[in-house]
Amino acid sequence: MKVLVADDSIVSRHLLDVTLRKWGYDVVGASNGTEAWGILAGPEAPSLAILDWMMPGMTGPEICRRMRESRMEQYTYVILLTARNMKEDIVEGMESGADDYLTKPFEQAELQVRLRAGKRIVELHAELLRAREAIQHEASRDSLTGVYNRNTILAMLQRELARGSRELRPLGVVMADLDRFKAVNDTYGHLAGDEVLREAARRMQEVMRSYDAIGRYGGEEFLILLPGCDDASAYEQAERMRHRLCEKPVIIGSVPYDMSGSFGVTSVVPSPTTSSEQLIRKADQAMYLAKSRGRNRTEAAQATSELGLDSGAAAFLTSTIA
Repeated sequence: MKVLVADDSIVSRHLLDVTLRKWGYDVVGASNGTEAWGILAGPEAPSLAILDWMMPGMTGPEICRRMRESRMEQYTYVILLTARNMKEDIVEGMESGADDYLTKPFEQAELQVRLRAGKRIVELHAELLRAREAIQHEASRDSLTGVYNRNTILAMLQRELARGSRELRPLGVVMADLDRFKAVNDTYGHLAGDEVLREAARRMQEVMRSYDAIGRYGGEEFLILLPGCDDASAYEQAERMRHRLCEKPVIIGSVPYDMSGSFGVTSVVPSPTTSSEQLIRKADQAMYLAKSRGRNRTEAAQATSELGLDSGAAAFLTSTIA
């Protein structure tokens, strides 16, 4: 575990460095408070810190206060070292945000025990962070396919529209629907249908860029966000996903099933008034046009406009095409 030793005394810093390395710690040194704060505020801040009280630039308590006020996500356990031993000094040091306090001169065994306690606190905090991240991950994901759930993908769409509006950057939106999916459930059962959905999500993700996003919109429908894609590039990306989807059968038990999907594509350079609902509606209409033209194909939103396919027509297609 990494430990910061901040002390303006070269002798004290060297003695601590030798001792801590002997105990198996990875030591980082700082000769003044300003240098110490720079290390603690950096991206790879040590998990433990031993700070001398009086240092040039910033004192140990000042560093503690700044650390706690900044509410860094990674917790650093801080031990203050000082020759001060009055009760008022101890109170001041602890109120500044220090976790522990040692007066000089100190016994090495005492420091080792304090560091061991600090290590346990840091490890417990890391476990809590991992647990929180796991909960957040589960809350944002569809439990069956592992892609984003409906609420999360819609929230991501709002964020991408806002970013695209700021950066004048296009956003591609794709609606994908597995063809004849009801027949899978009716013929092979719902467990087979679940496996087809999982495999469909996996295959589409394989050809997506790292910064694209896919979510299960409902049933066998998936909503896909393609930042930076205009009409042509969004169409090309949808075609890559469609080809990957149907390039080989899914084995259900011992029976091969030819999976395919219909894709609807639209794109926009967002403005502050761009409506996510309208974008989804356009992609949805294009997807149902793909179904009406034979399934296993990709259609762009412009085609729906050319045919005069409004929301009423799309609703009709929804009810008549499986």
